[in-house]
Amino acid sequence: MAIAATTKMSSKGQIVIPEAIRNRLGLKPGVRFVIVGEDDVVLLKTVRPPSMCDFDALIQKARQAARTANMKRLDVARAIAKSRSRR
Repeated sequence: MAIAATTKMSSKGQIVIPEAIRNRLGLKPGVRFVIVGEDDVVLLKTVRPPSMCDFDALIQKARQAARTANMKRLDVARAIAKSRSRR
């Protein structure tokens, strides 16, 4: 069951997530959020780093896509160099 609470925004745009919600969700200081706002809705979603298993699966998909596209290591190195030169 969801917990509902009220809070208010400070003059600096800060809000406090009530303790009961922080405890239930296991939120610790320093946790990062993505914030989405539309109309009168503000949504906070925690950002968590992927597990090593998830990361390995992502790398495997990227490698497969590169093979399918017939990319070579030199193509990747060139793309990185080009991207860095734009800064």
